Amino acid sequence: MQLQKNNTTFKTKGRLNTRLDLIICVLLIVATLGVYWQIKTHDFIGYDDDKYVYQNRHVSQGLSKESIIWAFRSTHASNWHPITWLSHMLDVELFGMNAGAHHLTNLFFHILNSLLLFIVFRKMTLRVWQSGFVALLFAIHPLHIESVAWVAERKDVLSAFFWMLILWSYVRYIRQPVITRYLPVVAFFVLGLMAKPMVVTLPFVLLLLDCWPLNRIQAWRTNTPVGKSSPIPQALQLVYEKIPLFVLSGVSCVVTYLTQKKGEAMALWDVHPLMIRLANSLTAYVKYLQKLIWPYDMAILYPYPEVIIAWQVFGACVVLGGITFFAIRYRKRLPWFFVGWFWYVGTLVPVIGLVQVGVQAIADRYTYIPMIGIFTILTWGMSELFRNRHYKKMALAVIATVVCLVLVTTSRAQVSYWKNSIRLFEHALEMTDGNYVIHNNLGFELALQGQKDKALKHYAEALRINPEFELAYINYGSTLFAQGKSEESFAYYQALLKSRPGFAGVHHNFGVLLLKIGRIDEAVIHFEAALRIKPEYAEAYNSLGAAMVSKGKMVEAIGHFKAALQIKPDFVDARTNFKNLSAYIRANSKKNINIDIK
Repeated sequence: MQLQKNNTTFKTKGRLNTRLDLIICVLLIVATLGVYWQIKTHDFIGYDDDKYVYQNRHVSQGLSKESIIWAFRSTHASNWHPITWLSHMLDVELFGMNAGAHHLTNLFFHILNSLLLFIVFRKMTLRVWQSGFVALLFAIHPLHIESVAWVAERKDVLSAFFWMLILWSYVRYIRQPVITRYLPVVAFFVLGLMAKPMVVTLPFVLLLLDCWPLNRIQAWRTNTPVGKSSPIPQALQLVYEKIPLFVLSGVSCVVTYLTQKKGEAMALWDVHPLMIRLANSLTAYVKYLQKLIWPYDMAILYPYPEVIIAWQVFGACVVLGGITFFAIRYRKRLPWFFVGWFWYVGTLVPVIGLVQVGVQAIADRYTYIPMIGIFTILTWGMSELFRNRHYKKMALAVIATVVCLVLVTTSRAQVSYWKNSIRLFEHALEMTDGNYVIHNNLGFELALQGQKDKALKHYAEALRINPEFELAYINYGSTLFAQGKSEESFAYYQALLKSRPGFAGVHHNFGVLLLKIGRIDEAVIHFEAALRIKPEYAEAYNSLGAAMVSKGKMVEAIGHFKAALQIKPDFVDARTNFKNLSAYIRANSKKNINIDIK
């Protein structure tokens, strides 16, 4: 690849005020700590934190050869993000299972991201106060709380850290476009993709920054004639320059798609048809803007709407179309508006819902990087609004102070809801309707604390909202069993399976309960039924293997454990059962039996 050297127009004009920059950095740190310092006493959350940390055998053992290899091979949690896994393992290595310390690591990266955002914008625009205010909004806005206060969202703050380093490296590169300065851009991009694939939009954002504030395309330079060179060849040269980044983005998209499809994280098209997804995506863009202005009704999960309201979709089209037209129409006069708007629209594309992953309609964490575009519009827009006013500095200072105080107060209150699972889930139910997933999760947390009657009520409410939600059925029956009501639990499962015989998970869980009380043959019937419904059901194979051990059929048990591991290679229980049983067979056999998973 030959790097383009003759189109670089970005030069540093004037001198950076080091003292002022340092003061702003200190203010950013103080404001961020004022919002988030309370998380040092917060617990892990019973929603994905188990998968990522405290119930993940590979992470909980810290950094080791085995865990590092697993990090690069695993698609656990329906993602391939080895850098994120390594960061969690390092936390365990340093702090054990101290939840507060894990939270503070997220905060550490969030502070770094805020500082880097200020530094990068300062270098690109040479505007100290505007750059500082963009970074301040990024640091303390309530929309970013989810990414910071949720340990499982380490991937957000970590990938954004590499995103900021990419921007910093890119500014260095365009000042002197040589291969040695281009390589760090590629390296940080690879690391960002390995932390969270949402950064695939980075090459697109770099092209936007080429327009403004870097002004690498002749036609975009403020108060500068086009001259002899055409902006079209310039733009093509800039695209060519980023081909390696686009290739990496493409590879990451393919890997992510295959990984999430394998993990069954993607919603089926018959569940969410294309037109429904398009409608939800359009309204999602506007909902995020609403939450930017009025960050009140925030929750860890926003359930997918049962009905798409036509006037909301039409209104979203009008709003989005109007803003897009304005951005394009005034792209030369207000280049910051054009860049900020398409930064927002473009970086949300991977998570806007066209490829639906999970049950949420929107998620606050998805705005962590995209909102930088809107923060840019608001900041430069205020400056433009007061441009010719003699009281400009005073007015902007008052506005910035009021905004800062409001956001800090609002964010502090919102962060407090993340103290523990029950408080967070109860708040989510207050802020949303029809949230059957959170009803189920709250029930599970209450059951763990011994409040089983309350737990049953939340499971029942989850099933009232969504009668096809299999996990709530499983939890309801298990809770009855845990209360000592085994016959009631069994009667519940039997009645349920008569009306809904296609629930593989219910068959499996019923079999597990039967196995616990020694009704092995009945348990086997349900394990086999689960496998007929869902042939790639690793947990059912593992349970069937345990049942065969109880019946003394060791060879058959080995076969079932092996089948579980072929479906799910990182299945800890199945691997442990396989190894223990293999060792037992070898020790008690006269023949030298070689048992292999492969």
